[in-house]
Amino acid sequence: MIHGRIALAALLVFGASATAAQTVRAGIEAWQRADYAAAVTIWRPLAEAGDADAQFNLGQAYRLGRGVAINLAVSKAWFERAADKGHVDAQTTLGLLLFQNGEQAEGLKWLAKAAEQGEARAMLIYGTALVNGDTVTQDPVLGYAFVSRSAAQGLSPAKETLRQLDELLPLADRKKGLALAKAKAKAAPPTGATTLRKPPAAAPTKPAAKPVAVAKATPPKTAPVTGSAPEPAPPTKTAPAKAAPAKAAPAKTVAAAPATGKWRIQLGAFSQRGSAQALYAKLSGSLGGRQAYYVPAGAVTRLQVGPFASRAEANAACARLKGQACFVVGGK
Repeated sequence: MIHGRIALAALLVFGASATAAQTVRAGIEAWQRADYAAAVTIWRPLAEAGDADAQFNLGQAYRLGRGVAINLAVSKAWFERAADKGHVDAQTTLGLLLFQNGEQAEGLKWLAKAAEQGEARAMLIYGTALVNGDTVTQDPVLGYAFVSRSAAQGLSPAKETLRQLDELLPLADRKKGLALAKAKAKAAPPTGATTLRKPPAAAPTKPAAKPVAVAKATPPKTAPVTGSAPEPAPPTKTAPAKAAPAKAAPAKTVAAAPATGKWRIQLGAFSQRGSAQALYAKLSGSLGGRQAYYVPAGAVTRLQVGPFASRAEANAACARLKGQACFVVGGK
């Protein structure tokens, strides 16, 4: 068990056919001029005709409230239509929205599809879930394959998660995971030349949060909702950024054992804090009164226990937890 988390930036997409591409591009150009209403007017008929890029961009417009009033239900519906056509940005964005809205199983379904297409954030989140067996059947080898591919694309949270997995998983599993990652990388569809990879300077993105890759996005909640929109940003594909480091909040312990030191042990990372609390409650009797630290890391909560005076003492604590994934981390 293990993880971390992510955040966002933005990328526009435009159509596959030559004619449709130019039309969707015209919408992007209007968006870059901050003429959001014109962009929406261009994209709407294309989206209604089934163009996945236009559907994705229209979904972003409704999510951000640019050119139309914010309507998260409509935004989600457009993302779903594009995702059903295999649109990787739509699959990823929809998966992230669902995941952060507490619909982990449904979110992971879409993130798994995007991960198979090689989307870095989707590979990190889905891979982490596979390692942990969190909402999906546990498969550390496949999880390691996805996380390593995400890290290879330069995603910083994935690099940190991979480092932790290298300490946690047996060498044999890691070798199998790397071999699987290479095979999947060869089979992944190539990135289309019609994807705008660099967001325009006029569309600033907000900093996102650190460790495992789950981007911050406005989750769809109930039916049409209107209100103030965030700063202008193009229809986007969320990408990683940095955020303030999470502060560890000591939780109640079973026994108030005075202990000092800079070392802790990490027992996993969970999409729901309650799962971390349940694991601590289950293992607290074997932890000698050490306190739990529920460390938020993006969309997950890391369960750490400590403090310990030395690495050796922390390693000994891990050894007592037979059958439980456990590794030593330095204190904050």
